[in-house]
Amino acid sequence: MSDIEGVHFVRIAKPGKPIRWYVYAWRGGPCVMKAEGPNKPKLGKAEVTSIGEKMKAATAPDERILRAMIRGWRGNGVDLATASPEWRALAPSTRALWGGSLDLIDAKWGRSTLAAWDDPRMVAIVVAWRDSRASTPRAADVGITVLAELLEWARLRAKVRINVAKDIPQLYHGSDRAEIIWTDDDMKKAKAAADELKRPRIYDIIRLATLTGMRRGDLAAVTLDEVFDHAIIRTAAKKSRGRRRRAVIPMFPALAELIDELRALPRKEGVRNLLVGARGAPWKPESLTEAVNAITKKGGIEQPGNAELGIAPKRKHLHDCRGTFVTHLCRAGLSNEEIARAAAWSVESVERIRQVYVDDAAVVISMARRIARQKV
Repeated sequence: MSDIEGVHFVRIAKPGKPIRWYVYAWRGGPCVMKAEGPNKPKLGKAEVTSIGEKMKAATAPDERILRAMIRGWRGNGVDLATASPEWRALAPSTRALWGGSLDLIDAKWGRSTLAAWDDPRMVAIVVAWRDSRASTPRAADVGITVLAELLEWARLRAKVRINVAKDIPQLYHGSDRAEIIWTDDDMKKAKAAADELKRPRIYDIIRLATLTGMRRGDLAAVTLDEVFDHAIIRTAAKKSRGRRRRAVIPMFPALAELIDELRALPRKEGVRNLLVGARGAPWKPESLTEAVNAITKKGGIEQPGNAELGIAPKRKHLHDCRGTFVTHLCRAGLSNEEIARAAAWSVESVERIRQVYVDDAAVVISMARRIARQKV
């Protein structure tokens, strides 16, 4: 068998004695083979296996430190097969997002002992880390979430006794955007901004999002094969309450018209994605967000604030399109259960959005009409 890069061969020649060879897994590493003879020895299967095992043992972190838990949960970060079942079960977008936070945790605490994480005083240290990143509150919250998931993974394997990152409050309080939807005026601004930027395919994203209520992972992944005469049927990429919901999105005229337009777009060979970019290639989920952010920035598409109440304007996001879709279905007369099935939401989420968008508005309109009928 041919030599492996990095393996170190040492030749010993003494007068009157046969030439001896010592083969080390790497320079300064353990000896894996001894041989005699004038020629450099060839490595056999047993030696190659031994070298691999010794290299793995040398690079594996000490099981007594947090880095070993990171390695056990995420694997080697290259081959998904080396990761834990819990990590493999995460959506690719979640693995990408959490991976960055894991790198930060590794850099800060990778060499800390697991015994230190059994000390309840670590809660204050973790909170101090969260607070040190308060300038980016959502990133800080993700860091805490990932640390809590990591420690929970370790706790279930009896590596730590407590989870000091569990139940730490979030810094970001704007994550609930249920009061924000895309209005007709927003859609006009989005169309104008996309035309001005000469990126019409971004407007496709916004239209499909408002007409289907799909999350960005599903928007990027949904294919023409999931489009049927009366519905788009897709298993949601993201889990909700531990399970993946099956979205059955009813086909109505505006959606059917858009799909006909999308179906006619040029695509690269083999591409079946409903949404494609200017070159006919599928969108990546993160690229959808970046593209829509460019439109909202260009078009000044914001949720108005309230200076008297100290509420600042909020730029609208791709995710806000989901609420728009749900309001359409509410006004069409569908029940909460039917809407939940169509949007792959929970019934409770639909009920809340109905109260915020539809029922309150209907009450106000009814009151205004009654007042208008009164003679003052």
